Amino acid sequence: MDPELRAAIGRIARVPQLLVACDYDGTLAPIVEDPSKAVPLPESVAAIRALASLPQTSVAVVSGRALRDLATLSRLPSEVHLVGSHGSEFDIGFVERLTPELIAVRTRLREALREIAAAHPGVRLERKPASVAVHTRGLDPQVAAAAVDAVRSGPATWDDVTVTQGKEVIELSVVATHKGTAVDQLRTQLAASAVLFIGDDVTDENAFGNLHGPDVGIKIGPGETRADHRVAEPIEAARALGLLLETRRHWLFGERAVPIERHSMLANGRTVALLTPEAKVTWLCHPKPDSAAIFADLVGGSPAGHFSVAPERGGIPLGQRYRNGTMTVETRWSGLTVTDWLDLPARETTPDGPAVVTGDSTMVRVLDGRGKVRIEFAPRPEFGQVQVQLQPLDDGLLVLGSNEPVALYSPGVTWEVTNDGGYETAKAVVDLSAAGGQVVLELRFGTQSLEHHRVPVHERQANAEQPWKDWVASLRLPTTARDLVARSALTLRGLCHEATGSILAAATTSLPEELGGVRNWDYRYCWLRDAAMTARALVDLGSTEEAEALLRWVDGCIERTGGHPERLHPLYTVDGYELGAEAVIDTLPGYAGSRPVRVGNLANHQLQLDVFGPIADLIAAVADARGTVREDEWRVLENMVEAVRRRWHEPDHGIWEARLPPRHHIFSKVMCWMTVDRALHVVRQHGGEDRPEWVELRDRIGANVLEHGWHDDAEAYSVAYGHEDMDASSLWIGLSGLLPGDDPRFLSTVLKIEADLRSGPVVYRYHWDDGLPGREGGFHICTAWLIEAYLRTGRRTDAEELFAQMVLTAGPTGLLPEQYDPLAERGLGNHPQAYSHLGLIRCALLLDNMLKQ
Repeated sequence: MDPELRAAIGRIARVPQLLVACDYDGTLAPIVEDPSKAVPLPESVAAIRALASLPQTSVAVVSGRALRDLATLSRLPSEVHLVGSHGSEFDIGFVERLTPELIAVRTRLREALREIAAAHPGVRLERKPASVAVHTRGLDPQVAAAAVDAVRSGPATWDDVTVTQGKEVIELSVVATHKGTAVDQLRTQLAASAVLFIGDDVTDENAFGNLHGPDVGIKIGPGETRADHRVAEPIEAARALGLLLETRRHWLFGERAVPIERHSMLANGRTVALLTPEAKVTWLCHPKPDSAAIFADLVGGSPAGHFSVAPERGGIPLGQRYRNGTMTVETRWSGLTVTDWLDLPARETTPDGPAVVTGDSTMVRVLDGRGKVRIEFAPRPEFGQVQVQLQPLDDGLLVLGSNEPVALYSPGVTWEVTNDGGYETAKAVVDLSAAGGQVVLELRFGTQSLEHHRVPVHERQANAEQPWKDWVASLRLPTTARDLVARSALTLRGLCHEATGSILAAATTSLPEELGGVRNWDYRYCWLRDAAMTARALVDLGSTEEAEALLRWVDGCIERTGGHPERLHPLYTVDGYELGAEAVIDTLPGYAGSRPVRVGNLANHQLQLDVFGPIADLIAAVADARGTVREDEWRVLENMVEAVRRRWHEPDHGIWEARLPPRHHIFSKVMCWMTVDRALHVVRQHGGEDRPEWVELRDRIGANVLEHGWHDDAEAYSVAYGHEDMDASSLWIGLSGLLPGDDPRFLSTVLKIEADLRSGPVVYRYHWDDGLPGREGGFHICTAWLIEAYLRTGRRTDAEELFAQMVLTAGPTGLLPEQYDPLAERGLGNHPQAYSHLGLIRCALLLDNMLKQ
């Protein structure tokens, strides 16, 4: 196939809504002497049928034949739109809509053409609902020419008659239309982003002429044409349709979706990146983790941007691992090791405070070994919405055309740059043996410098790794799952945005809760609840700096409410500001075809009264660990209690952010109780005085939830007041300390949640209708809550067993996404998820404490 046609098909296969339209005779079916025997090619039919079955893909056959004949002859399924008579017949009932005046013209037209046919033997008339086609195929050329002249000088000159000239056919219609207007009408009706049209006839030129923008026209056979591309015969058109089918299917459903949990994360306190087990950089946002992605292969496939390194001979790696106590990842093949890390950005020490980050991130990729290595660099800024050019220079590449300067320092690498519809990709093959056994690639953000770094790469690696090692060494790690807890702690630390103090809920957006489903959300922001729980887990391990930074960040968010902490949003950008509107990037097909890909999160506008509890709990933990409370922490604590005082009695949207009307959620009420309870603890332990009004508020909230949250029919605390459905978050009726572990009501609630929501190694959030289609996996954080509930209710063996099952769901490098599907035995949801790792840490610590007792 012509390379330009192949590239054009590759581009149009990736549009959000595609319309594929074809002529019939000479396109799907070869031209034959007897038109009644024009049977479509099996290859074409197979491709058309398969294309029509794809989501976001429409197929139409636009023919000069009458619609009834077209339907009878083509035998195509109902999913294929059939348009007959050059666009004048869009459905079988069309003829009934002709006005009496047009019917009269049609009657005169048929009579006149019948007379011409009678005078020119061999002429065949094809009567259609709005037209008559005069066929001269197979006639003596002189007879054919005389017949056409008679038509052109006679009925073709009448008012209200439209003439369409084709190959050995002339058609007269009482409706002014042609294939171009038919394609335009289909485009509008089907909301197509682009059209691919294939045809062979003169009548198809009207359709080719109306194509524009990303549309693609393919002409079959010789002759002048307005189409951009050409093939010789119908079988080649069938091959083009086959290539379109293969490319679009891959784009829609994922070329080969790597299981979510098998991705490893790089981090440097500035941003994060994800690697596949084959050392492919599949996700990286710049300059911040909630910025647009420059590599979005994870949710858009290769066309959305990636940075790949692999042996030229191919093959599956021997393995992938983190270097001990670091966020550096090694991927190993026989004879090749790829070492990846995000380098520490430049810092400046301030006179009255900690060092301030001043530089941008650099991703370093060191290739060690022998033999030839294939490298492919395909940056696609703004989720692939910005076309960039790659300029090779002596020591690397410049990425041109983006707002943010980017350079790839790659001394000794000779790049070949290819262009695919304005998107450039650089490829190279490097012989490591000839290069001395090592090649260094540095993806530098915020600069176009390709100067040699003055510090040797092995020293830079050591400098980048040492802070991670020192931090891990400072932790109080349990003996239970010690290595996995250390990796979880590093992961949580990697989700901390050092420049601001905020903490991400997860590193990614739109990884699905159901493969192929629509439950795809953006978690690259700082939820007050998630962040506080994350920081609390790190405090429990002996590190308070993340909590202190987060509480300063929260104080800033409260200050921007203008003295109204009850108006806090559930989540903010990493900089502490309100999110923009939730949007969909419809040019990205999603992970394994799971659409839509979302940016932003509508939960930003919800009322979630539970967010105050984890923050108060965090302040209490920090105060106990440090022995004092800072002024800004007192301010945050008092604001949390004041927010609860003002709003605890209201219904809200709850922890799970269901897009339903507010309810009186048990979890939210318990968290309001916990806010005041932990505030009283801090006051009594570190303030030296009691607050009677807080005692009264705490007790009033506790009495309310204990009375109204219990559901007699469920014999448990359910999801919300008056609702029987169960919810794993209601375990907090006991986990918070509101009820003791041996209270019969808590015991009954644990049993009910176990019976209704546990499935093997996972616990589901709920099974009630949340207003969204589809299903989801079990939530690791809910599994952790049930493990803790087992321990609080004396079921230690059950807790140990479930924890062991939970650990086995982690990926090969120890990372956990949000969920796990026990049937498909694979991870689901955004990755890595802070909830999952903080839950694992908490369970390991609790189990360890049980062993010591």
